[in-house]
Amino acid sequence: MKPSHAWALPFFLLSAALPAQTLDGIAQAALRVSDVPASREFYGKLGFEQSFEFSDEKGITVSYMKVNDRQFIELYRRNSAEEPLGLMHLCFDSSDLEALVKVYESRGLKPADLRKARAGNLLFNLHDPEGQLLEYTQYLPGSMHSSDRGKHLGKDRISDHMIRAAMAVKDMGPELAFYTTKLGFEERGKGAPVRLLLPGKSGEEVELDPAAPGWKPRLTFAVLDVRRAADELRKRGIPPRTTGPASVSAADPDGAVIVFTTAQ
Repeated sequence: MKPSHAWALPFFLLSAALPAQTLDGIAQAALRVSDVPASREFYGKLGFEQSFEFSDEKGITVSYMKVNDRQFIELYRRNSAEEPLGLMHLCFDSSDLEALVKVYESRGLKPADLRKARAGNLLFNLHDPEGQLLEYTQYLPGSMHSSDRGKHLGKDRISDHMIRAAMAVKDMGPELAFYTTKLGFEERGKGAPVRLLLPGKSGEEVELDPAAPGWKPRLTFAVLDVRRAADELRKRGIPPRTTGPASVSAADPDGAVIVFTTAQ
């Protein structure tokens, strides 16, 4: 597929001369939910424990459910009916955000200023062509995430590795050009959804889905045995849905799709 942005073609021709910077993987997937305790209970049934949370006078504002020492599902409170439920942002982690910022600036991007977030990690963000928020973090010693290493690793986790996260896009051409030429993702295969491999050795991916009415976020997790994963879901009172010979899925309270698969 040819890039459709005016800037994409010249960048594509010159990209080999630009510096590269890898990502460690998908660090966090943030979902805005209608009921944080209910969503926390659902993800708890999957074996994910809460690592920590933030609150205000109205209650919990965000709960951090731990997949592994590097990956989290963030459950954000919906504060008004005007705020859409679903995916708020994806967050990628890197061991050197300062270098990553320089790489992105060399590619014509304008990342927000690098700052220290309230959990104690370095953070910057930028938006894709359709306005989807992307965050980048560098886990620092002493941060709330780093201080929780080795803790809250639920022994009953159906999976301990998030391998893909999906986003809905309206115009696939510009989005695909942005992720491949600007962010350095690699397109894997053809068709929908479009699978994009993160730069680096994580093997983790972002999926781009054609936007459609009723679209729901989708997070995919690796398992060794799909049948066993389906049995565990049933035991925990979560109806599984078979989505293929190598995958099974379940829906969270707001309809986000959680897929367990052996397919890589």
